[in-house]
Amino acid sequence: MRSAVPVMPLTQGFGAARSFGVVSTFPPTSCGIATFSAALARGLVDGGATVDVVRCGDRQPGDGRSGDGRLVTAAITDWSRGGRAEATRVLNATDVVIVQHEYGLYPGADGDSILTLMGDIDVPLVVVAHTVLTEPTPHQRDVLERVCALADAVVVMTKTARDRLFAGFDVVQSKVHLIPHGAATPQGAGPAMHRQGALTQRLLTWGLLGPGKGIEWAIDALAAVSDLHPHPEYVVAGATHPKVREQHGEAYREMLIDRAASSGSAEHVVFDDTYRDLPALIELVRTADVVVLPYDSHDQVTSGVLVDAVALGRPVVSTAFPHAVELLASGAGIVVPQRDPEALGQAIRSVLTDHALAASMAAEARRLAPSLSWTAVAGRYARLGDRLASARQAVAS
Repeated sequence: MRSAVPVMPLTQGFGAARSFGVVSTFPPTSCGIATFSAALARGLVDGGATVDVVRCGDRQPGDGRSGDGRLVTAAITDWSRGGRAEATRVLNATDVVIVQHEYGLYPGADGDSILTLMGDIDVPLVVVAHTVLTEPTPHQRDVLERVCALADAVVVMTKTARDRLFAGFDVVQSKVHLIPHGAATPQGAGPAMHRQGALTQRLLTWGLLGPGKGIEWAIDALAAVSDLHPHPEYVVAGATHPKVREQHGEAYREMLIDRAASSGSAEHVVFDDTYRDLPALIELVRTADVVVLPYDSHDQVTSGVLVDAVALGRPVVSTAFPHAVELLASGAGIVVPQRDPEALGQAIRSVLTDHALAASMAAEARRLAPSLSWTAVAGRYARLGDRLASARQAVAS
């Protein structure tokens, strides 16, 4: 077992410029962790660090270091020792390695192949725990405990995740650091952007679609606001998650379309699977009067969509998944029970009809936004990495 490097508490100010390795999926792969890793890598580079990404999965066009700032320098398609050799060399040439952890991210049972790669790394390791389950299987618990044992520092993004990790897993608590999820959007964008010719208010849910997103409950909730004139429009933006589409095709989207038709709301629901780059996505989010997050999961301790909505100053109506309960507690949104379309509809009505409430929610979101920027978040990773590298060097000398 690798011994942990003692780390002093994080303070303000950037540490020395360091080189970071990042192990993750990465764009153009479509998944939240790929997007997270790209934003973190860019934030580190913008702060003066060097970043080398080891992509998990096949090489993609454009991989490789070049003058235009590409960050992917290696990819792992074969997890044998020989297949890991290039990745190991790249990562051990950096000062600190950041490993994204999610059970479905890597090959093997519950992604346990990541343990072999982590065992090859000689430099300090930071693990970002994206999922901390309340009821893991014995193997899931074992995998995460072994990942944490190999790490020099473990980052969680919410207090809920930290509490769950301490309560349900055998981890060294002094290794664990709380750094929030960053926002990929500008801070505090103000009132909803005027849509030319539009009279209706807009509800918006965006992100990759699949079971568990709870969009069916939001569609049902439209019945609770059917008396509003004009009737609000509900935009569901995003393609079906690639893994969901691979296994189930478009069954979830088709179910939602049928749900809207059978509820009588079809003319008020817009399904938009247009691909949008970040500027176009920001423009779309800014047109929303309310962001609706009707997620079913009791285990979702981080949500990039939630963070981006808050960073853009949008009022949020959300079900009570853990990250929403925590981030919206100070008033940036309303949290309602899961799978309860009546409560969801009542909350949506409150925001759409009470302008003072909507303004106060947006103001609180703008207050929270600065601490969620990727500049601030990447700076905290940079300082943590600097402290780990300095501590390792001190021990070696």
